[in-house]
Amino acid sequence: MISLLLAGACTSDFAYDQWPSNQGGGTAGALVGESGDGGAGPDDRAGRGGEPPGSKGGTGGKGGTAGNTSPHAGRAGGGEAGGNVVAGEGGAAGDSLGGEGPGGAGTGGAPPSILAAVPPMGWNSWNRFGGSVSEGVVRSTMDAMVSKGLRDVGYEYVNIDDTWQASSRDAEGKLRADPVRFPNGIEALADYAHERGLKLGIYSDRGTQTCSGRPGSYGSEELDAATFAEWGVDYLKYDNCHVPPGREGDEAMREDYTKMRDALVASGRPVVFSICAWWFSPWMPDVGQLWRTTGDIKDTWADVLAIVDRNGGDTSRYADASYGPPGLAPYASPGHFNDPDMLEVGNGGMTDAEYRSHFSLWAIMAAPLIAGNDVRIMDSATADILMNEDVIRVDQDPLGKQGRPISASTTLEVWAKQLAGDKTHAVVLFNRTASSADITVDFAELGFAAATARDLWSHEELGRLEGSYTATVPTHGVVMLRVVGE
Repeated sequence: MISLLLAGACTSDFAYDQWPSNQGGGTAGALVGESGDGGAGPDDRAGRGGEPPGSKGGTGGKGGTAGNTSPHAGRAGGGEAGGNVVAGEGGAAGDSLGGEGPGGAGTGGAPPSILAAVPPMGWNSWNRFGGSVSEGVVRSTMDAMVSKGLRDVGYEYVNIDDTWQASSRDAEGKLRADPVRFPNGIEALADYAHERGLKLGIYSDRGTQTCSGRPGSYGSEELDAATFAEWGVDYLKYDNCHVPPGREGDEAMREDYTKMRDALVASGRPVVFSICAWWFSPWMPDVGQLWRTTGDIKDTWADVLAIVDRNGGDTSRYADASYGPPGLAPYASPGHFNDPDMLEVGNGGMTDAEYRSHFSLWAIMAAPLIAGNDVRIMDSATADILMNEDVIRVDQDPLGKQGRPISASTTLEVWAKQLAGDKTHAVVLFNRTASSADITVDFAELGFAAATARDLWSHEELGRLEGSYTATVPTHGVVMLRVVGE
């Protein structure tokens, strides 16, 4: 099944202080329950279909044969547990365990029919290339993603951001590619991606123009969605610039994003829809598979901290958070993910320790992992971060849960995320301070007295641990663990 996701820059002068805070509010529909045992290889379909949305899910079928050892294995794990918008209570576990997928063998996971059952992974052109993206850059990036192994650890989308378009539509009103920088058009790039086992993402805007002044999709949603499907596009990121006067409010925004979502569905091509409205509103999980919760990321430590607070914190912990306790984490589930924007790993504005923290926090928040560097020339330190399969498995865990900070401290922090598997969690010990410091996770906070643990950056087995675990964490750094309680 191929998915469509449009990608965009989300650059604006938006007045964040005027946006509704959306304090409180309910979660966006029922979460997927336990739906059969853990996953099979990426192409398997373990389990049989569930019952209608809102009903108890169907009984999970026999688990598929073990997949390969890449983090992609296990994506299709478990029986289906209801429909692909609101899943019901999970079905009973299947009678066979799958292979080593994200989170390991264990129960849970999303129905295979859910679009973006785990957070999308890929690459986007904006952070590094901005308005200078070209066909040559995109093709050579695809080649590098294959040759350097990024595709094989889960990075599958290659997303072209703003300025791919010509300055005007064609005589039939269709969007067209910039004839100088994309002389062979978008369909040829989609074919190039698919031939290499990748998927192509593209960008548009709900306004009359994109953020960079190219034609937007307002009033042409059905035509544009049909055009994207005809080209073979797989990912749409839909921005929020240059909206017509009177359509700035939340209800008009909901209508416009829903209109494009419906047009994509009507196109007949399965579409992963990325809402890029720079802020969160409770209707978004019912419309898109992911939604931006922040403004555009910058390649600085201060900006990463601010984005972590907005996407993962709450007002009881962080002064610059925007949502009440418990923050946005309850809105995350298979097919529905908070998006704190693309990765800056490897772009040069932070230290390697800070980039490891950036990547680890995105993973524990179940955020999309969309690389934003020039992967063609990345050094070994950058490759080691982006291709850490232990950490990727945390992000791609089939339960789809977003981790949260659980420590009293807001500077020497402990974050935790439930993973598929009995008493299994990911833990991040996160040091925001300017000096190295000891940070302790108390296993009682996770519901058990002792645990076995693996360090996901050193790739070392730590053995059986009683009561707690303490590590010395470098300044602006992390220690990341996978723990299984007793």
